[in-house]
Amino acid sequence: MMELDYPQWFHDWAATQPWAYTIGACFFLVIAVWLSQLVTKHVLLRGISRLLSQTQLGSDPGIGIRVIVSRLAQVVPALVLSGGIYLVPDLPETATTIIRNISIAYLILTLARSFSAAMTSVNEIYTRQPDAHTKPIKGYLQIAKIVVYVVATILIIASLLDRSPVILLSGIGAMGAVAMLVFQDTILSLVASIQLSSNDMLRVGDWIEMPQLNADGDVIDVALHTVRVQNWDKTITNIPTKRLISESFKNWRGMQESGGRRIKRALYIDQNSIHFLSAEQKKKLKRFSLLSEYLEQKEKDISEWNAGLEKKGFDPINGRQVTNIGTFRAYIKQYLMHRPDVHQGMTLMVRQLNPGPQGLPIEVYCFSNDTAWEIYEGIQSDIFDHLFAILPQFDLQVFQETSGQDVRSAVQALEIKPRSDDE
Repeated sequence: MMELDYPQWFHDWAATQPWAYTIGACFFLVIAVWLSQLVTKHVLLRGISRLLSQTQLGSDPGIGIRVIVSRLAQVVPALVLSGGIYLVPDLPETATTIIRNISIAYLILTLARSFSAAMTSVNEIYTRQPDAHTKPIKGYLQIAKIVVYVVATILIIASLLDRSPVILLSGIGAMGAVAMLVFQDTILSLVASIQLSSNDMLRVGDWIEMPQLNADGDVIDVALHTVRVQNWDKTITNIPTKRLISESFKNWRGMQESGGRRIKRALYIDQNSIHFLSAEQKKKLKRFSLLSEYLEQKEKDISEWNAGLEKKGFDPINGRQVTNIGTFRAYIKQYLMHRPDVHQGMTLMVRQLNPGPQGLPIEVYCFSNDTAWEIYEGIQSDIFDHLFAILPQFDLQVFQETSGQDVRSAVQALEIKPRSDDE
């Protein structure tokens, strides 16, 4: 009898005390939301985490799969609240609408944040691919995040105002001019990112040089708005993506992929030391294996030329002779051709440049077969160390401007001894 009368009693009491019934229902709703969050977090989320730990992606903390699941788990309490609020009796319609709209707004925000975390994980997975640096997708993923957050913002505002999102979307046309003004940098950066990626102008790991922005180093990140460059002094330069399209920059990737790095440096020869080679000097230089064939062929050609002049009755002064500077150029070329660290499949030449007040420049133009900076500098230094040391064998001198020590040495050499009293 009591079991049948209790619900009626409770119903009669609730009818006389509606506020207590409403408060009790709200209390039970809060308990339900709390329990849904507790079950989701400590039961469902833990179970999913254990399952993910058995997979390669789920066990890697750098990818962030668990972050996505954790954010998605927050959807359950929001759904319980937005659906259960209608079961609370005698709650003002305004309060019901506000709580429901806030729950839906929170639900939309949670889904947007989950999508953002998913895009971050996609980028992390993609960057681990061997050829990911050739086609970075970080800029495109950032655009996707922006689009999702813009849509989520519109839906959240529509939910909070309890209006249809179509009404807000109908005003986007009028807001287009304002949006273009606010997001002009983003739009320009998007276009620049597409051009850089489609034309393969820039990759992560490329060495670029942009003097106008003091950038000279390796690209470490290509994002939507900026490209980060770590300079050789370990400083970081952030370059706006759009400026890489509107302004010029040098990319050294071609040099790195070619397998050779250019050596272009000159020796400045004192022009007063240039002369014809005597027979004795020729004999001395023939001891060099790199020059013996050259000198023999040169002497043969000159002898034939001069013999022709004699037949024509010309004075011997008009004949050709071998010079020490020409022989030195021939030696440098042969020396470079016999070095294993000089790339023999690329341009290799030794040339004279225009003489000037600092002497006659003899330029070495070749390529090393290693593009690493330290190794390249070592090859270049070894070449010129040898050339400077061998130069006196050709009776040539390098040009060097007069220093204070040179003046003092000259004065001391010309100094007249003081006369004695007897003189």
